[in-house]
Amino acid sequence: MAEPSTAPLLRAKHLYTTDLAPCPYLPGRMERRLVALCEPGDPPELVDLLTAAGFRRSQHALYKPVCPSCTACIPVRIVVAGWRPGRSERRNLHRNADLVVTEVPCRATTEQYELFHRYLSERHDDGGMAAMGFDAYAEMVEVGLPGTMLVELRDASARLVGVSLTDRVATGLSGVYKFFAPEERRRSLGTFIILWHVRRAAELGLPYVYLGYWIADCRKMAYKDRFAPLERLAGDRWVALAAGGSAEQEPW
Repeated sequence: MAEPSTAPLLRAKHLYTTDLAPCPYLPGRMERRLVALCEPGDPPELVDLLTAAGFRRSQHALYKPVCPSCTACIPVRIVVAGWRPGRSERRNLHRNADLVVTEVPCRATTEQYELFHRYLSERHDDGGMAAMGFDAYAEMVEVGLPGTMLVELRDASARLVGVSLTDRVATGLSGVYKFFAPEERRRSLGTFIILWHVRRAAELGLPYVYLGYWIADCRKMAYKDRFAPLERLAGDRWVALAAGGSAEQEPW
């Protein structure tokens, strides 16, 4: 599938850069983002283009690092047609074969929020989202795009164990945010959610699964290089990224 045309970018009327702020991933570095605001009525091709250009979405804003002295954040995506599960991925799929995965409307529930809060308390208690209340969570989930879906994972007892907020764009599926039961370590649910997205993209005939930013020197972001085949954005071209050695790290 061809990449989206650049013409819709002219419709991104609200482009701005943020002030410098401490980097949330690499200590001692400063971050700046280029932000594009998408309004109701903007063509869907705009989000398609920005996603393929390495932007990530948060509500109606799409952003991309433009840090003045750092290029550590590398956009990456899985090439669905070339993906074949390795031994560890087959084990993961087998361990989670009992899970029921459902695409549901983007509506926040108390059950989701309780899981979200437990996940943050265990995994990201020092992050900016740790104090997020239910109203802010609901805004994150419910302010989306026409192609946004919420994916719920439930075990055999119907207990909610994982959630992914996911965008469907012209060239693939793009995970916006995922969280899961922190006590279910044996399941490696972060990995399973990504594998589910690869399988679902294949069912939908979509060529890529966008994983956001790979950061080699950040433990929370370096795991992405174990999914193959993987492409990284280099300038304005997507090129192959060789698999790395972080196979034992669980996606956060």
